[in-house]
Amino acid sequence: MADLNRSAFLPAQISKDIIQQTQTASAVMALARQVSLPGTGVAIPVITGDPTAEWVAETGKKPVSNSEVSSKLLRPYKIAVIETVSKELVRDADALYAALAQRLPNALAKAFDNTVIGGTAAPGSDFDTFATATAQDISTGTYAALVAADGDVTAHGGIVNGFAIAPQGRSILLGAVDGDGRPLFINNAAEGAVPVILGAKTVMSKGLYKADASGNIVGVVGDWSQAVYGTVEGIQISVSDQATLDIGGGNTINLWQQNMVAIRAEMEIGFRANTDVFNLLTD
Repeated sequence: MADLNRSAFLPAQISKDIIQQTQTASAVMALARQVSLPGTGVAIPVITGDPTAEWVAETGKKPVSNSEVSSKLLRPYKIAVIETVSKELVRDADALYAALAQRLPNALAKAFDNTVIGGTAAPGSDFDTFATATAQDISTGTYAALVAADGDVTAHGGIVNGFAIAPQGRSILLGAVDGDGRPLFINNAAEGAVPVILGAKTVMSKGLYKADASGNIVGVVGDWSQAVYGTVEGIQISVSDQATLDIGGGNTINLWQQNMVAIRAEMEIGFRANTDVFNLLTD
C-alpha cells in the first residue's frame, strides 16, 4: 500500500458528497447564504438602512434616499480533521466510504458551528462570531424569551427567519408548555420535533452548544439573509499509510506499524454576518 491514493478505493464523488453532508449537518450552513469564495477572499457589501420611497406629483422632484454602504472581507480559513481506520476497512471501499460519509461531515460541521456561536475562538479577525451577541435565557419563560429575541433582532433592522438550536435547546423547547400543560412548540408527542418556532424554520446541530457558568449557549436566532459563508474548492481528501501521527499527550501512532490508514479531510471556509441581527439562546 505504498502508493495509496483515494481514487484506488474511494468513489470519485466523495468530496462532493461530504461537502453536501457537511452543509446538511451544519445548522449555520443550512440557514446562511452561500457565496463563491476565491482563495484570496472576496469583499462582501454591507448595506445599512432601507431606502424610503415617497409619492410625487407628475413633475415633482423624486426623493433621494441614501443607504450607508461598507464592505467586509470574506476570507477563507482552513479547518481539518484526520480520521484513522484499519487497513482491513480500506479493502472494502463501500465500508470506508460509509464511515467517512458519516464521521467527517459531522466533525467539520460541529467545529464550524461551534466557532460561529463563539464556543471556539475565531480562526482570524475576518471571521465573524456571535460571541458578543445579545443573549436570551430560554430556560424559564421560554415563549417570552423567544419573543424578546425576535423583538431585539427587529429593533436592529433584521427579520427573524431561522432558529439554529443544539439538542440541549430542543429539550428546553419540548418542555415548554402553556397554562393547561400543552406543549407550545410541537404538534404532538409522537413527532418529538420542533420544525418551526414563531413561524421561522428550525435547524438542529450538535455544534451549537457551549458550556458556560453564566448560562450555557443552546442556540442562535436571527436574520440569516445577513449571514454568508463560502468555501474554496470544497473538501480536500488526502490518504496515507506511512505517516506517524501526533495524537496528543506525547503519544503517537505509526500507521505502517499498526496496519492503519489515515484520511485527512480539510476545507477552506469563511463566515461573515451582521452580528447585530442575531441573539444567542441560553439556558
